[in-house]
Amino acid sequence: MLEITLAGRLSFETRDDAASRALYDEATREAGLLEEPWRQASVHMSHALVTLYSVQGPERARLLVDQAVRAARTGESTLMRARAHTLQAELAARAGLERQAQTALGLAWYDMDADHAADPAPTSFSPGHLRGFEGVCELYIGDPAAAHDRFARSATALTAPREQVQRAIVTTDQALARIRLGEPQAAAELLHECVAAASSTGGRVPALGCGGRGRSCGRGGGRIGRRTWTIT
Repeated sequence: MLEITLAGRLSFETRDDAASRALYDEATREAGLLEEPWRQASVHMSHALVTLYSVQGPERARLLVDQAVRAARTGESTLMRARAHTLQAELAARAGLERQAQTALGLAWYDMDADHAADPAPTSFSPGHLRGFEGVCELYIGDPAAAHDRFARSATALTAPREQVQRAIVTTDQALARIRLGEPQAAAELLHECVAAASSTGGRVPALGCGGRGRSCGRGGGRIGRRTWTIT
């Protein structure tokens, strides 16, 4: 199942969306055979993220995230539940649903603050990831200054080699916050970092954010991409 999910992700990265959809469908079937709901949630979330940036768009992604939340609630991984609630918060914020977004973020922090000593997916999500999602929710439904601060804290925390794609995405989001704050020169400096990271990692989503094919961001327009790509 992990190999199929990874293949679906890589197909997305190489811009073969049809192959990516087929592989994720297969991974979903395989995950359904396991008695580990948190693994099913992981597949649904990875699928939702690539769906959001494909032709299927946010509505299909929202349905997949809802499936992930349901699976994660019955699973053993509180970190996977936190991650699912965080994605739910982002999609609510994209739709302008402030109360639902804040509720989902609250649930995510509740799970994040739990004891993770026996969590079967200990590296699947972290406070650094969650702060980045708080920032993107602020961009859609809140304050760009608060968003910028959360992005800065998130980027500082995301230092592991496997987190560099995520850090590049957060840096792109931080640049957008700078633009919204009327600081285009500072934004350009951050985007230079993002371009370098996208070139070195080959990540499609950071490139979307830097190159202008991302989704519009809330009030005042703009482009962002913010994802957690961990596959556990």
